[in-house]
Amino acid sequence: MTERAPRRSRLRRSALSTGAVVTLAAALFAPAAVAAPPSPAPAEARQSAVAAPDIPVANVKAHLAQLQSIATANGGNRAHGRTGYKASIDYVKGKLDAAGFTTALKTFSYNGSTGYNLIADWPGGDTSHVIMAGAHLDSVTGGPGINDNGSGSAGILETALAVSRAGLQPTKHLRFGWWGAEEYGMVGSKNYVNSLSATDRSKIETYLNFDMIGSPNPGYFTYRYDTALDALFRDYFAGLGISTEQDFEGDGRSDHAPFQDAGIRVGGLFSGADYTKTAAQAAKWGGTAGQAFDRCYHSSCDTSANINDTALDRMSDAIAYAVWTLSAGTTTPPTGTVFENANDVQIPDYGAAVTSDIAVTGRTGNAPAALQVGVDIKHTWRGDLVIDLVAPNGTTFRLKNSSGSDSAANVVTTYSVDASAVPANGTWKLKVQDVGRQDTGYVDSWKLTF
Repeated sequence: MTERAPRRSRLRRSALSTGAVVTLAAALFAPAAVAAPPSPAPAEARQSAVAAPDIPVANVKAHLAQLQSIATANGGNRAHGRTGYKASIDYVKGKLDAAGFTTALKTFSYNGSTGYNLIADWPGGDTSHVIMAGAHLDSVTGGPGINDNGSGSAGILETALAVSRAGLQPTKHLRFGWWGAEEYGMVGSKNYVNSLSATDRSKIETYLNFDMIGSPNPGYFTYRYDTALDALFRDYFAGLGISTEQDFEGDGRSDHAPFQDAGIRVGGLFSGADYTKTAAQAAKWGGTAGQAFDRCYHSSCDTSANINDTALDRMSDAIAYAVWTLSAGTTTPPTGTVFENANDVQIPDYGAAVTSDIAVTGRTGNAPAALQVGVDIKHTWRGDLVIDLVAPNGTTFRLKNSSGSDSAANVVTTYSVDASAVPANGTWKLKVQDVGRQDTGYVDSWKLTF
């Protein structure tokens, strides 16, 4: 996973994400209620879950052992521009070629060195509906990168090999990607997305990212940019008796970001990096409170000994579950009514909080226990932002805290709020305050899904 940029250097992205909902007549557009499409039948999901195989964690660890050996033989790392990275990509490609995948090695140039992305397509399926899973294969120069991100790379590799072993004939087309130079700012994945024509980008229906899935003091985090994809993973882990949390640490810092910025829906899993595990998280997931999820993050000790086998096993199985389920059918947002406000609201730099209102009518009783709050905010440094949802009775739900280390741009995500104790009808407010200097932005749109 890419290192957070120092506060003074201000890593910036374009304030106009192509994944955002843009309403040309937004200036005078009033909030409105529209019906969301129905969710897939539970029986379909159950059928896909049965079909998904168990991914042998021993096989995943065997790939990690090979990546460790490659790093050891090549100066202790597998970084972009180094011999260890090219040997890593050759190892993965060899496995996929032997398993019947159609592979393509895509080159790019960065920092004076040739970089490599590996794309592997499984023959068959509707190529106008592509389900893609990806992970970055490069390490930092200071270590072998076995958790970051040998773990995600090995997890999707073994899932791809399981597709071959099963002779899977998916309805949709399956594609896997291994990215180079992620540690320099998602360079490889950006190059891939930018190299696609608009038509080819539109064919990628879903991109799933897996960056660090075997952290030694693990957490179970899901990307919550897309409600349905998040629910897919949350439901899977709920079946194991594991409660997940939303990933904030990796937000915008891994290879899902270029896909999301191109308007492709994204999801994924993460087991934690250098954030500290809380007492509540240790009580829920085990492990050690007050200690980083991965104390060897971006260090020389990120070796094959830096892996939690249980987390790696569960996460790898979840990858297979998602690949089998999504390639067999569709996943849509939950049934319900959507209330949306697409009026732009400017957010003053280091100023007072602003609000955007949505009037909810026609509901009975209280709001749901899983009220979905979709937020699209354009801002040049989202770490400055504090975001709250204010219910009609004044109850306030904190959606996002400020963070001096979150240097990425824009907040485009969906939050889930337990609003079952407050009435549904009335005026709901999205409250946003910029608590840092030098950056500007605006609320593009936001919505409530009941």
